[in-house]
Amino acid sequence: MEGGLFAAAALRMLGYPPLMVDLETVRDDDHVLAVYQRDGCWGSIAKSNYSGLRHREPVYRTLRELVMSYFEHYFNLDREKTLRKYSRPVNLSRFDPIHWMTTEEDVWAVPEHLCVISHTPLLTRSQIRRLAPVDDRIFAAGLAGRE
Repeated sequence: MEGGLFAAAALRMLGYPPLMVDLETVRDDDHVLAVYQRDGCWGSIAKSNYSGLRHREPVYRTLRELVMSYFEHYFNLDREKTLRKYSRPVNLSRFDPIHWMTTEEDVWAVPEHLCVISHTPLLTRSQIRRLAPVDDRIFAAGLAGRE
């Protein structure tokens, strides 16, 4: 979460709205993306121990396209593809009263909000049942540089 907050603050300093999207999973950790639009296309900044879950260039026409670009690279150590849902972008300026960009205190209000807002499913039940395990190359590449 801290990396996502830092990225959203950096985007704000560059003149973009401080937008964050929550990626919801099964049997894995959720992930947040600081997202932005350039020329009508979505991009993201993210910090992760998995190499495939980092930034994306602003070339995705929809938020769903951007989120789906993470799908193959979002897996757990049992090689299950775990990404299931995503939230709408949340403008973190709504948390300015708690000084989310500068406080040294924990800003639990942000992750708590991301947990309770609605999330859009990415897959049908049928698609989930038919998911193949992550292949060896993507698994190895995803773990490269893992802390």
